[in-house]
Amino acid sequence: MALTTRRRALTTLGAALAGSAALPAPRASAGEHGHRPRPLWRAHAHNDYEHPRPLLDALDHRFGSVEADIHLVGGQLLVAHDPEDLDPSRTLESLYLDPLAARVRAHRGSVYRGHRGPLHLLVDIKTEGASTYLELDRRLRRYRRLLTTYAHGRVLPGPVTVVVSGDRAARAPMEAQRVRRAFYDGRLTDLGSTAPASFTPLISDNWELNFTWRGVGAFPAAERRKLRDIVGAAHARGQRVRFWATPDLPGPARDALWGELVAADVDHLNTDDLAGLESFLDAHRRV
Repeated sequence: MALTTRRRALTTLGAALAGSAALPAPRASAGEHGHRPRPLWRAHAHNDYEHPRPLLDALDHRFGSVEADIHLVGGQLLVAHDPEDLDPSRTLESLYLDPLAARVRAHRGSVYRGHRGPLHLLVDIKTEGASTYLELDRRLRRYRRLLTTYAHGRVLPGPVTVVVSGDRAARAPMEAQRVRRAFYDGRLTDLGSTAPASFTPLISDNWELNFTWRGVGAFPAAERRKLRDIVGAAHARGQRVRFWATPDLPGPARDALWGELVAADVDHLNTDDLAGLESFLDAHRRV
């Protein structure tokens, strides 16, 4: 479900933030305290915040990665795809960081009880990258026990790993830090560069700009080799791989493309259809 469009000017939002009421406590997701099947680490919730229950719906479907778009407005980090959809109550903290912190406390150190792998939180910056990242970094410091941290050349694992995507101006302030609680989302041009996996643990790119196949007919052999070469090169450097702009309408074409991505060992499959990808990955044991 898309967010209801609210056409407010950004300046008006900045004023509204100053007087906004206290945020409600995060809700627990259904089935959180019982036995659940293992997490689907390969599943990535694209534009997760547009679901009826941001984050919680993805967790109920056992997703290992979620995506939140952020805008810096009036000193707050608001979650939405477009400026006209911004709402002062929908902050990165209220929708994601606070519920995750509460869940990790309840589960004694993990997002999924009994599973120590980290949940990946992809934060896509929609406003100017450097200033937005610096505000993000300031806020992430409040969650230091929750987050995977890079400190003086070492990566210290945590229950949640934040990866920064979007406006590329975020890169410079991130590279200058000796301690940070977020990592950088690289592109295919970063494969083979000097940037280590401790800075760019994820390589993401647009499927449509790199492949002609859309899931209909046979996957061209040259494109299959290209996909597997990309994944092999990234994995050799300790990096994960994700493609956006893959077909996402239910049907044979989408399932065929998902099947090739799984067979090539692509690490994250992009979708807005939480139940559809959950069912697909449950039917394919290599997850």
